[in-house]
Amino acid sequence: MSLAHRPIASHRCICEDMCVYEIRFAEGVEEDLRKIRIYYRNQILDAIEEQLVHEPDIRTRNRKLLENLIPPWQTVASIWELRIGEYRVFYDVSPTESVVYVRAVRRKARGSKTEDIL
Repeated sequence: MSLAHRPIASHRCICEDMCVYEIRFAEGVEEDLRKIRIYYRNQILDAIEEQLVHEPDIRTRNRKLLENLIPPWQTVASIWELRIGEYRVFYDVSPTESVVYVRAVRRKARGSKTEDIL
């Protein structure tokens, strides 16, 4: 499976106030996704496309800003977490470029801390 074959929205502004963000995957994300069963992998990719293309830096029931967390990778800005069942997508947002950088996808077991899965 290659992420290059999966269409994810590209950058374009609909109006002055609403942009569609381009989704870019870090190198290790493809490997993270290969470890996940295809059913859950498709759920994760669908959720990324549905929830991160518009306003990825707005808190929702499934999205939160991880304050005071220092991730093990280089980021553009503060790191966010998208919750999809027992999986977590870690990403950061560059509003000036209208790009969401997906940095990692991890399974979070019940009772574990975010710091433990990074």
